[in-house]
Amino acid sequence: MASALLCLLATAAGAFPNELFGYRQMPQERIADFPQWLRVLERQLRDDLKEGDCGAQTFNRCHLNRWLAFLAKARSLPEREQLQAVNRFANTRDYVLDLDNYGVEDYWAIPREFFGNGGDCEDYAITKLFSLRWLGYSEDDLRLVVVQDTNLRVPHAVLAVSRGGKTVILDNQVQAILPDQDVVHYVPVFSLNASRWWIYLPPA
Repeated sequence: MASALLCLLATAAGAFPNELFGYRQMPQERIADFPQWLRVLERQLRDDLKEGDCGAQTFNRCHLNRWLAFLAKARSLPEREQLQAVNRFANTRDYVLDLDNYGVEDYWAIPREFFGNGGDCEDYAITKLFSLRWLGYSEDDLRLVVVQDTNLRVPHAVLAVSRGGKTVILDNQVQAILPDQDVVHYVPVFSLNASRWWIYLPPA
């Protein structure tokens, strides 16, 4: 199953910068070490929404069409404005702990679940990733990044986007799109896309 997902979602290797938040990346091969992430990719591919009314509590095709309409409008925007729009659109959803949503401490939601239930930090990042994929961004230019927030002393997740040899960060805690070099309180732990993952080491 994992190999089929990689064929569908992965693209040719790109030139993502070798550093993130000032830390050096080291590529790893076993994406199977992240079964929860592979389940997200599989569920997103297989997602089949039912018809319904936009006033319904349960997320349905009517709600999905709102997301797709937003993305269709964003497609015509300049790139910087696209990123800002995607970040703002996802950030309007409610922050809800996985324990309250799903009864477990850690659950990675696909966009349908996130738009229907709200979510926590990685759910914002996942929805932004799929939004940008829909807009034509390469898988190799997008990374879901798990960091340690040294200000709050908690784990956190953001989306890193590589554009023109530089990396910008889409964060549910910040509406602005910031270069990774301007974010000094995040220490990257690992990042991943559909085919690979990376760990990070302090600057040499």
